[in-house]
Amino acid sequence: MVRSLWTGAAGMIGQQANIDTISNNLANVNTSGFKKVRSDFEDLLYQTTRVAGTPATEDTVVPVGVQMGHGVKLAATQRMFSQGSLQNTENVYDIAINGEGFFRIQMYDGTYGYTRDGAFKVDENGRLVTSNGYWVLPDIVMPEGFLPQTITVSQDGRVEVKTPESGDDTVQVGQLELYRFPNPVGLTSVGENLFKITQASGEPIPGQPGYEGMGKLVHKFLEMSNVSVVKEMVDLIVAQRAYEFNSKTIQTSDNMLGTATSLKR
Repeated sequence: MVRSLWTGAAGMIGQQANIDTISNNLANVNTSGFKKVRSDFEDLLYQTTRVAGTPATEDTVVPVGVQMGHGVKLAATQRMFSQGSLQNTENVYDIAINGEGFFRIQMYDGTYGYTRDGAFKVDENGRLVTSNGYWVLPDIVMPEGFLPQTITVSQDGRVEVKTPESGDDTVQVGQLELYRFPNPVGLTSVGENLFKITQASGEPIPGQPGYEGMGKLVHKFLEMSNVSVVKEMVDLIVAQRAYEFNSKTIQTSDNMLGTATSLKR
């Protein structure tokens, strides 16, 4: 069978995976804290029919070998942790990270998740939580009778608020921390804007915002997705054309086989 049939099929499968990745990026263009994903590819095994350096005569060797490739495969889907743009929301519970770091979240099963999405809320107990009710760690609990519009979050993570008893003075109710990783691209996505650690990511390194390489916190702002619509659309066009090119190789190979089978006529 003509090898190019399978090579073209491998190329189409690879470009389909590329388009799937691009479509997910575009779907999350307005997801706060979302980090785009890039598809990385690698070529498949080669069939070597002549090895370079094989003796041709007693005094010469073959300068160039003969190898036939078998297509492409998806090697990795790498998340790009570049900084997203900051958008002013005027929401007192919104906190953006300008720089490196993640918020730590405690999930319902007691495990930890990590997120760049700072669209936080306050539950019925005054605890700072995510949109899905997961606790933000360290615990930030608002005092009884607090005045929501007086909440302030400093760049180094101090959360302060006024209460009827405090008058014009603010009361510190907690200290936010950030966490970074030796290899953040090794984190695994679990949905809900959350990541979990893996053996590849390394253990989380805690730190105070604004110190020791950690990013600063920006109150009443959200970090938006770092997806560039223009770039994704260009990548989509390239992937679509590559898909078509690979389909053409299959059609051409089919025509060649048709020509071979018609020789007897």
